[in-house]
Amino acid sequence: MKKLKILPVVFLMSLYTGIAQNKPVDYVNPFIGTSNFGATHPGAIAPRGMASVSPFNVAGKQNVLEKDSRWLSNPYVHENTFLTGFTHVNMSGVGCPDLGVIITMPTTGALETNHLKYGTTYTDEVAKAGYYSVNLSEYNVRAEATANTRTGITRYSFPAGKSNILLNLGLGLTNEQGAMVKVVSPTEIEGMRTVGSFCYNSPEHAYPVYFVARFSVPAETFGIWKKPATYEGVEAKWMTYNGKTRMMEGFTREVIGDSIGAYFRYDFKKPTRVEVKIGVSYVSIANARENLEKEAGGISFDQVYEKTRNAWNDQLSRIEVEGGTKDDKTVFYTALYHTLIHPNIFNDINGEYPEVATGKIGKTDKHRFTVFSLWDTYRNYHQFMSLVYPDQQLEMVESMLDMYDENGWLPKWELNSTETFTMVGDPASVVLADTYLRGLTGFNVEKAYEAMKKGATTTENNPLRPGLDDYIRDGYVNTGSPVDGSVSTTQEYNISDYAIAQLAKALGKKEDDKLFYKRSLSYRKLFDKKLKVLRPRTADGSWYEPFDPLKGANFEKNIGFIEGNAWQYVFMAPHDIKGLIKLVGGRKNFVNQLDYIFDEGHYDMANEPDIAYPFLYNYVKGSEWKAQKRVRELLDTYYKNAPDGLPGNDDTGTMSAWAIYAMTGIYPVTPANPEYTFVAPRFSKVTIHLDTDYYQKDKLILTCDNPGENRYIDKILVDGKAYKGYFISDKELLNAGEISFQLKTRD
Repeated sequence: MKKLKILPVVFLMSLYTGIAQNKPVDYVNPFIGTSNFGATHPGAIAPRGMASVSPFNVAGKQNVLEKDSRWLSNPYVHENTFLTGFTHVNMSGVGCPDLGVIITMPTTGALETNHLKYGTTYTDEVAKAGYYSVNLSEYNVRAEATANTRTGITRYSFPAGKSNILLNLGLGLTNEQGAMVKVVSPTEIEGMRTVGSFCYNSPEHAYPVYFVARFSVPAETFGIWKKPATYEGVEAKWMTYNGKTRMMEGFTREVIGDSIGAYFRYDFKKPTRVEVKIGVSYVSIANARENLEKEAGGISFDQVYEKTRNAWNDQLSRIEVEGGTKDDKTVFYTALYHTLIHPNIFNDINGEYPEVATGKIGKTDKHRFTVFSLWDTYRNYHQFMSLVYPDQQLEMVESMLDMYDENGWLPKWELNSTETFTMVGDPASVVLADTYLRGLTGFNVEKAYEAMKKGATTTENNPLRPGLDDYIRDGYVNTGSPVDGSVSTTQEYNISDYAIAQLAKALGKKEDDKLFYKRSLSYRKLFDKKLKVLRPRTADGSWYEPFDPLKGANFEKNIGFIEGNAWQYVFMAPHDIKGLIKLVGGRKNFVNQLDYIFDEGHYDMANEPDIAYPFLYNYVKGSEWKAQKRVRELLDTYYKNAPDGLPGNDDTGTMSAWAIYAMTGIYPVTPANPEYTFVAPRFSKVTIHLDTDYYQKDKLILTCDNPGENRYIDKILVDGKAYKGYFISDKELLNAGEISFQLKTRD
C-alpha cells in the first residue's frame, strides 16, 4: 500500500529570504479556535504529529479560564494572560482534558520551582503553521517553538546573567498523576509522565508517555525537585520535610513522584540561545531517544522549522483557492490545517507502538494512527479525507482494523491505544462502509464487515452498542436501557445499520442488506405525531413523561438525548430524508420545520447532530436557495479570522471540515451514501488536486462567477453541460473535471 505523504521534498528556498508569498501555508492562523471553546492551540506541530509544542496558560487564578476551576480541554486560551511553560504532547479540538504534559519553562534569576510563582505575563505572540514564539515579560526571554513528527523543539533567547530551564512533570492538563525523571548528563534528561482518563473514563488504563530532552548548551549546575504529600497527625511532627519541596542538586538517579521536575542552571556572560529538543514515545525511553536522534539530531531549530513548514505547504496545496477575501482564504486554509492534526501518527520511527487493551508492543511498516473521535468525524471528516487525502484515509482504516485484531472490537473513541468509550453509537462501521463505497477498496473489507456485524449483533458484553437487545427487540433503546440518551442512541444505531446495509449490498450479501436496512428505519417508532419530534419511550413502550422538546440544549442533561435537544435531533436521519418528509406531513411542513429550527434559535452550529441541517433544504425542489442562504449566514457568523473564529469545539477537525466543504460548494449529507449536494461556493475557483494512485483524473475544479455579490445558484454546469438537480454522486464528481456555478442575486 502506498505510504502516507507526510514529508515532501524540501523546496529550494531560504527560510528568511526569498520565500514566495501567498502560498497556502502563509494563510494559516493557528490562533483561530483558541477562544469560544474551540479547543485548538497555537503551538507548533507537524502534519499528523505525535509531538506538539504549545504555550500552557491555563494554570493559575490570574487566568480568566483556569484548568482546575472548570471543564477545560485545551492547554491554551486566548483570553488568558499568565503562562507557565510549553507542553510537548497535546490534542486539538477535543472536549475533555488530557495530555498537556512534559512542560519546559525558561526563567532568569533565582531558581523557583512553583509554577504559580515562576509563571509570567507575555507579549508579542506569533503563530504560524509549525512555529510559535512569544516574549516572556518577567524574564525578557524570547521563547520559540517548532516541531517535527515525534520531536518538539524550543529555542530560548536569554539575556546575560543567571538563567534556568525547568522541566515540570507535576503540571499538566491530564487528570492523571505520576512521573519519573532522571538527569543523564548536563545536556540530557529522560523520563516519563502518566496520562489518561480522557473524559474521566477508563482510569484503569492510564498509560505513560516517555521522553528524552536534549539541550544545546550544557548546564553549569542541574538537579531535581520533588514535593511530597503533606502528612497530618503525630507522624507529621517528626517529618521536618513534611510537604516541603526537596531540592536535589547534582542528583543523577531516577526520581519518582507526582510533583517532580528537573532544572538546568546557567550564568551567561552574554545573551545566549539554548535549543531544547524533546523526543517523545508511548513505547519506551529508548524509542524516544531514537525518535529525537533520527528526526532532529544534528539539525538546527531553523532547519526543523523549514522542513515542517514545507511539509505543511505540501499538504495544504492539495487544494488551491482563488478569489474571495484574504480572510476567506485564512479561514479556509486554517480549517484545512486543523483537519491535518488528528488522527495523528502514533508509532515510533522504528514502527513500534502499544496495542489496544493488552499493552503489548506492536510494529508496523505503515503508520499507526490514533485519536479517533468517531462520533464527530464519521459525519463529514472521513469523507473529506477520502476525497483529498485517500492515502491517509486508507491508513486510518488499516489502523482501525488493527485495533479490531488487538481488542476484538472496532474503536469508538480511541486515544493512544486506550478505548475511552466516549459518546454513543457505533461510528466506526459508518467510516469503514463509507470509505469502501467511495472506491477506496484497498483494505480487508471482509474483515471490516465481520467486525461491523459483530458490533451490530452481539447482545452480551458489547462495549460498542449497550442496550442492543432492547434495540433489536423493539426497534429503539428505551429509557431503562443501560445507555445515556435513548433517542440519540437509537438514531446512531440506525445510521450504523444503514452503513452496514449499504456495504452488504455492495458485497452481495442480500439478506444482511434487507435486515440492516429495515433496522435503520426504526427511529420512526420514536416519532411523536402530535409534537412532530422524536421522543423517548419507556421500557413498556409508553411515551416518557414529562417531556420538554427544548430540554437538552447547551449540554443540559436530558434522558432522551446526548448533547442536544429534540429539535437538534429530529432530522438526524440523513439516510431517510424522504421518510422524514412523510413523517412531518410533506415537503411544505418539512421546510417550515427547518425554518422554525433556524429562526427560533434551536439550530446549534457548535455540535454534530444537526450539522447537516442547512443542506436538507436541497431535498425540496424550489427551496434550494434557503440552503445557500443558511450556509452563507453560518459561515459569516461562526467562521472568522479571529481567535473565536470557530463555532465551538473543533471536534478534531469536524467543524473545520464543515467549513471547507461549505466554502467549496459541496457537502456529503448522508454518511455511507457516496454523493454530494451543492451550495454556492465562497471562491471563484477551487482546484482539488486528486491523487492519481486512486482516482482517474488529476484534479477537480469548481468555479463560479462573482461569489461575493452573487449569492444564489442560477445554473450548474458539469463539464460545460447543464446539470439538473442539486445532488451528484461521488463517482460523477470525481470524473467531472470541472463544475461551474452560474450565480445570481435573489430578487
